[in-house]
Amino acid sequence: MTDTRKVVEAFWACANSRDWDGFGALLADDVLYEIPQTRERVRGREAYVRFNAAYPEGWSVTIERLVADGDQAVTWINFIVDGDGQPGLTFFQLDETGKIARITDFWPEPYPPPPGREHLVERY
Repeated sequence: MTDTRKVVEAFWACANSRDWDGFGALLADDVLYEIPQTRERVRGREAYVRFNAAYPEGWSVTIERLVADGDQAVTWINFIVDGDGQPGLTFFQLDETGKIARITDFWPEPYPPPPGREHLVERY
């Protein structure tokens, strides 16, 4: 049985080091990548590796939390571009061979809290 946690940790490590061969080796041939907010979809290992390798330099990813169960995992990440962090959630599903078969990224935009609850919260 594949250790899903180790596969996902390797995915982010390869992305951070720009090891695109190692990155691609973790993916199923027919991997499917989706971003629901922009309704973008990338199909296939080669296309997904190119999609990532072509992203402008100056970024890194820090895993804040990783939860893995069976063939699925989710990471809460901090995507840092030129010193500014953007939170993200990435959901992974592995196939029966232990390769990443499906990836879904959510990139929530920060927004101001609604008025009227200042006395109940602490801002950070």
